[in-house]
Amino acid sequence: MRVMITLTLMATLDLTGAVHAQGLDRGAREGVERGEEIAGPLGALVGGAIGAAVGTANGILGVDRRERFRIYALGEHRPSVILSDPVRVGTVLPEDGVVYYDVPREFALPEYSYTIINGHPVLVEPRSRRIVEVIE
Repeated sequence: MRVMITLTLMATLDLTGAVHAQGLDRGAREGVERGEEIAGPLGALVGGAIGAAVGTANGILGVDRRERFRIYALGEHRPSVILSDPVRVGTVLPEDGVVYYDVPREFALPEYSYTIINGHPVLVEPRSRRIVEVIE
């Protein structure tokens, strides 16, 4: 039984390391919480890895809305802010020089704003100015 759990965990961790996407942190946090509720510390470990994999695949927008949002955001022809740092989840944007726009209601994400960084639409948590999803 332990060998099976270990192999499953290792395979899941390999998957999460190989795939780069936006929902990893959120998925991992939610997986840890749910796994710990169900099966204690071991459940938290396995739940975190599985949650990270699922979150990585879905992101905040989910698979079905990503492309639609990208088309919308780029179609608005907002100016792109150029940063020398890579555009990735977790990056905190500068206090000055970045304009944030409301996410349309149809995407049901009132807690986020978006902007364009280095030509990529990004979802941002407005209070912290932290990028939570890069739409590619």
